[in-house]
Amino acid sequence: MKFGAIVVDGRGKIGGHVASKNRAGAYLRTKVTPVNAQTSSQLTIRSRFTGFSQGWRALTAAQRDAWNAAVSDFTKTDVFGDIQTPTGFNLFQRLNNNLANCGVAQIDTPPLPGAVGICTVTTVTVAAGAGTFSIALSNTVPANTNCKVFATAPVSAGKSYVKSLYRQVAVLDAAEESPYDLSTEYEAKFGSVGLAGQKIFVKIEAVNITTGQCATPSQASGIVAA
Repeated sequence: MKFGAIVVDGRGKIGGHVASKNRAGAYLRTKVTPVNAQTSSQLTIRSRFTGFSQGWRALTAAQRDAWNAAVSDFTKTDVFGDIQTPTGFNLFQRLNNNLANCGVAQIDTPPLPGAVGICTVTTVTVAAGAGTFSIALSNTVPANTNCKVFATAPVSAGKSYVKSLYRQVAVLDAAEESPYDLSTEYEAKFGSVGLAGQKIFVKIEAVNITTGQCATPSQASGIVAA
């Protein structure tokens, strides 16, 4: 939360409430504790977090010192426009988790920041009758880059806020060309491409597979055709 003479903005939990913001402005809602579902995706994420925690402890003191010294090169700007600097452990977890999502092995030495290739999703084309699903990309996936592809289950055509509904469905390797047929990966995750008139959102996040850095995600949506 950010304070002035009067509270001017807020994010996160405070007592039994959560402060956030959407297109209509800032809001405060009651904090709800979610059910601790044991889905395969959740178990994978927890296992990965545990694995990287163990990996951090297995580093030498010199390696941990190097990660702690590298954090100033990986600062981020938060929702308030303030600069946030991660801890060495946070940085180790963040970069290695991005790499793991792309099937790349853990790095034990902090990398120097590098450029992340640009590749965005421009169009989502889905047909219920044929069961087809493809996405158009802005360009061929650049060298040294993988693209994590996230999608939502089919939702109503009027829905526009889907941040919490995304699930990773695929990884595009370097040199992958547009359009990309996402049918098999999507159906493996969600069962079907939905019904005519529903909407599906797709988000792409490019990753530098040497450093683990991510680009700003791009998003597009498409209405399921008959």
